Parts: sequence; structure tokens; C-alpha cells
Amino acid sequence: MCNNDTDGKCIAEILTVICILQQNANCSDSCLDTCDRGFLGNSTTCLSCNTRPIMLYTCCGNGTPWSMPTTKEAVTCGEAGVTCSNVFRVEKIDGDCATFRVLAPNPDTTETAIPYVATNSFFTMNLNCVCSLRCLNDTYVECI
Repeated sequence: MCNNDTDGKCIAEILTVICILQQNANCSDSCLDTCDRGFLGNSTTCLSCNTRPIMLYTCCGNGTPWSMPTTKEAVTCGEAGVTCSNVFRVEKIDGDCATFRVLAPNPDTTETAIPYVATNSFFTMNLNCVCSLRCLNDTYVECI
């Protein structure tokens, strides 16, 4: 176990908030611009966002974000020809575990408003090994 703070479930709590927001994808009261703010998008009037992309940092990652392949093939990041991403969408929280969808950069470079596309690559991570997360700008991801 990486996290010694077994009573403080801050990562799981923040991911739970993000997951609920994405499932509901509607606006509520405005809050500070933090990972657990109560709405997706730039303001409470923004209804077009359905995803709060995140980056995960593990306890043993030496400041390098966690990376996963964008396909379900049995490949490893770092292998020749393997496309990986370090941007994810939380899909499910179950106690100290979370399931994430790998998001890939949008190959349509003319569509700057949609920076990521959904993949069919998922993984489940024990949140005790996540020491920090970085929230990226809320966005719309097709095929969610």
C-alpha cells in the first residue's frame, strides 16, 4: 500500500464527485475552480461538457503520470508502435478501486473544441497507490 493515510480517502472522494457529475452532466451551484467543483464546464451555464479528464500520479511514479494503451490489445506502453495516453475519464468507483476509460487525443486537429476521443480501453486501479491527480479542463467527449 502506498498511501499511509488509510482514514483520508481524499482521492476516492474526489473521483466519486467527478463520476457523479459526469453521470448527471448537468450544472449546479458554482464553486471554486477545483477538482470537486459542483459542475462541469467553465460556468454553471455550460451544459455541453460531459467529462472532467484527469491524469493520475502513482506513489512510485517519480512524478510521471500513469499511462495506459489506447487499445485492448495485450501491449505495453513503451513498445514500438503502441499508442498510449495519460488522460483518463473515471467511469466507476467501488470502495478503494476505480475504473477508468483511456482517452486519446482527438485525431481531427481541426476540431480544437474536442481535445479527446473515447477509447474502448479500460483499467481498474487500487486508489491506495494513487498519490495525486490532476484535473484538466472539462470537455465534451463523444461516444460516452
